[in-house]
Amino acid sequence: MTGAGSGGDPERTEAATAAVTAANRAFYDAFEARDLDAMSDVWEHSDRVSCSHPGWGVLRGWGQVAASWMALFQGPQRLQFILTDERVEIEGDVGWVTVDENLLGDDPGATVTSMNVFVRAETSTWKLVAHHGSAVAPRR
Repeated sequence: MTGAGSGGDPERTEAATAAVTAANRAFYDAFEARDLDAMSDVWEHSDRVSCSHPGWGVLRGWGQVAASWMALFQGPQRLQFILTDERVEIEGDVGWVTVDENLLGDDPGATVTSMNVFVRAETSTWKLVAHHGSAVAPRR
């Protein structure tokens, strides 16, 4: 995992990278645990959030995004991830993580490449505002 920024204070960039990395980890921990409360804590609750699960259309606004997590968590499929090729970038109060989600469980060997976008909230915590996951075609 690497972090980058637009220059400035390296300690601040390093701290921001660590905080975005932790927020991203909290997202995947909530996902694996199927914990709606923890997932809710990760996200900003606003109309500007968006989420694209593999195979789904874009969901906009916290209401639609929250409903999608509720539906996924109530479904039969349990997902576990091995995250690889994780990269964190920071620009001011925006951070994004690109990562490959290597799935274990019902569909072992499947990979979803994802981008998670975080913004620094007034409380200095990082909140998820966009998640986009796209299935990677199997290699032949």
